[in-house]
Amino acid sequence: MKVRITEYLDINLQTKKWCCNRCGYEIFDAGENYKKGCLIYERDPREVHNTVLPESEFNFAPDPDWCRLIEIYCPGCGTMVEVEYLPPGHPLTEDIVIDLEQLLKKYEKYEEYKKHEKRGGRMV
Repeated sequence: MKVRITEYLDINLQTKKWCCNRCGYEIFDAGENYKKGCLIYERDPREVHNTVLPESEFNFAPDPDWCRLIEIYCPGCGTMVEVEYLPPGHPLTEDIVIDLEQLLKKYEKYEEYKKHEKRGGRMV
């Protein structure tokens, strides 16, 4: 059974892995940061944030000496999973921490309820 965590990420409860919900690729262990199993691309913020006027030195881009743009992609299909703005040298953030054991317990109870309900009984 897969559980949706974000727009692009699921957790497969049988394998205990992060999965791309677009292509099904198993990215990394669910107890770890999913970004460790993704493709990472660092961009200059000036590539994304264009100048205000043509031939102008002014723009809305953060200073590349102070900020880097990190794009995180699924290795299976290339879907962009996440984007981060980080100072140079800063490690990738761990933005999602899942209590996997509690999640497993929750869905075990759910599966038990569904089986019982199909037989016509009610669980209290």
